[in-house]
Amino acid sequence: MTVSIDRNLCYGSGECAHRVPAVFAFEDGYGGVRPGREGGDEALVREAAERCPSQAISVTE
Repeated sequence: MTVSIDRNLCYGSGECAHRVPAVFAFEDGYGGVRPGREGGDEALVREAAERCPSQAISVTE
């Protein structure tokens, strides 16, 4: 699974980091994926992507 955040879409709500802090971080006012942690709890990561208010998170296999 590959997880990424499009910084052009992200407006810094912090929802991802709040929902799955083991995978996402809040850096410089934007969400980010922690290096090497993309393989966290897949269900939680997908939920964070679905609930991202700016739809900036993408999850691919």
